[in-house]
Amino acid sequence: MAARHHRFGASSEKTPPDQLSLFNEAEAVAAPAVPEPDIDKAVPRRRKQKGKRDKDFSGLPTEQVVHELPENERICPDCGGPMHTCGHMLLRRELTVVPAQYKVTEHIQAAYSCRHCEKASDKTPMKKASVPAPVFKNSGICSPSLLAQVLYNKYVLALPLYRQEQDLKRLGIHLSRQTMGNWVIAANDLYFEQIFTLLRQELLKNEHLHADESSIQVLHEGGRRPQTKSYMWV
Repeated sequence: MAARHHRFGASSEKTPPDQLSLFNEAEAVAAPAVPEPDIDKAVPRRRKQKGKRDKDFSGLPTEQVVHELPENERICPDCGGPMHTCGHMLLRRELTVVPAQYKVTEHIQAAYSCRHCEKASDKTPMKKASVPAPVFKNSGICSPSLLAQVLYNKYVLALPLYRQEQDLKRLGIHLSRQTMGNWVIAANDLYFEQIFTLLRQELLKNEHLHADESSIQVLHEGGRRPQTKSYMWV
């Protein structure tokens, strides 16, 4: 009986203490007290229809690579005269990948003064060009595109912050998961919370709401057995 229960009975999987949850990873790793680094530290198989590939590539930019003979080989083997290009043939179309590039963007503000007043007046008027505000008030390293990439990787591609940290490190960029966790929480507080509130107000105007009741298993939940079904309400 003990062997049968061990094989077929209900059991709870123990989570390693160092394993983070995908649902509250940002809250778990965020560390507001950790200073941000500065710039210096811091792609079922279906049968394809004929012509389907051309349709899939139609929205992508196209670059043509024309393969030419060197000048010293454009000589007629019969008479020795120069040969000219008389036609081209498309041999194949390849899908090329351009890896993501990270670069440092320096925002430099220009200042302006009046040359006439500098010479003829005791007071010189000054003007400065407008500069877009940073994504977060106290963050100089986080750009809109970097924040969008972190959120896309985490919530669309299901790539945890610690894996993003490792991937950036391979590119020579040292950006901690704690810093990215702070950005995720700050983005919700500053930008997304208002959207969620408006969506909730719109949903509550309906008489009937549909909910996805797919159950999940939550381990170490206070007052509940690990085998108990839980639900995520979005």
